[in-house]
Amino acid sequence: MYHIDAMELIRHSSGRDLRVDFFRGLALWWIFTDHVPGDVMSDYSLRNFAMCDATEVFVLLAGYGAGLSYGMGLRRNGYVSTAADVMKRAWTLYVAHIFLFVLFTAQVTYSATALNRLNYLEETRLDVLGDDPYRSILEALLLRFQPSLLNILPLYVVLMAFFAATIWLLRWPRVLFGLSFAIYMVVRFTSLNLGAWTGEGWFFDPFAWQFLFIIGVLLACAPVRPPSRPWLFDIVATAAVLLGVIVTMVIEPYPHLMDWVSGSRVLRYLVVEDKTGLYPFRLLSILSLTWLCVRLIRFDQPWLRSRWAAPVVLVGQNSLSVFCSGIVFGFFARLALEYDDRAFMQVGINLFGAIGMVSMGALAAWYRAKGRAKPPRPAALPAAGLLPVDAQPDTG
Repeated sequence: MYHIDAMELIRHSSGRDLRVDFFRGLALWWIFTDHVPGDVMSDYSLRNFAMCDATEVFVLLAGYGAGLSYGMGLRRNGYVSTAADVMKRAWTLYVAHIFLFVLFTAQVTYSATALNRLNYLEETRLDVLGDDPYRSILEALLLRFQPSLLNILPLYVVLMAFFAATIWLLRWPRVLFGLSFAIYMVVRFTSLNLGAWTGEGWFFDPFAWQFLFIIGVLLACAPVRPPSRPWLFDIVATAAVLLGVIVTMVIEPYPHLMDWVSGSRVLRYLVVEDKTGLYPFRLLSILSLTWLCVRLIRFDQPWLRSRWAAPVVLVGQNSLSVFCSGIVFGFFARLALEYDDRAFMQVGINLFGAIGMVSMGALAAWYRAKGRAKPPRPAALPAAGLLPVDAQPDTG
């Protein structure tokens, strides 16, 4: 019964590239499992066989989605109108983040108090609430206080604001790419970052991650001409992916190999953990995976419209509500695993997370489809020849 409903909810999107929705849905699932300590499903997420993880997938596809949603309408609507629409979306993301901050804070602090687990506050960096609660709230509103697990949406807000300020450069894609790359290189040489209340920079440096976001935008709005020798890119991308597999599955699990690689002047750059500044090998990894996915998975693959793929696609099409709910579900899953981490509970918490996230995606899709439904045409009133008040044409 559910699969029928899911198919109905995504039927209206027959013209979309469902590869984007599918992999965004997978990224949201990986974010859920990676944020649950002890979840065996986290052993099968992207971070276990690549030099990147779900965050790179999420940011790249966020840029691609922003390019499709706003970049294509720039010439038709003009810069001011389009930039205003982008900032409206940034405001929606900001409000969602603040709501999630309040909900997650209440969830963690209550659990820490009721279960006498003060380590919850330390791990999520919410312990500062007890020291300076009023300042904490102010800094959270300014996005300078970001508890653990709540640092993706602030990054997304800033990236959308950056996109609004630079969207006019889409008329000169090479200029936009050059500007974005220059900012990224400044980060690589100077560690430029936004300041945080704790004295450190943001966990996801917006000056670095904007480069991946802009790449996604340009892939949507200014796709490059296919290379004359695509097999060369196939070789490079395959080598980069295999290198990621070797690093994550062969080198990192063994301390003696890790020490040997870290001591090498050349190889040590393969194992540098710099997620904050989007280390170049992480960037190479996600771009290589993107190239191979585009090459191997056609736009019209039948399985993307199959019933088993429908729940993942549905989740990807409603990413904001699913992401927020996934953070909340993830903490409940953690509590359950701390009570019992055997196989039955492992199956239970992952089913709980999957069903909850798909249900949230279905609910969001239903509300969106409901909002698009055309109201019935009102009948004319013969006595006065007027329409009801709520059906009067908009003259404003």
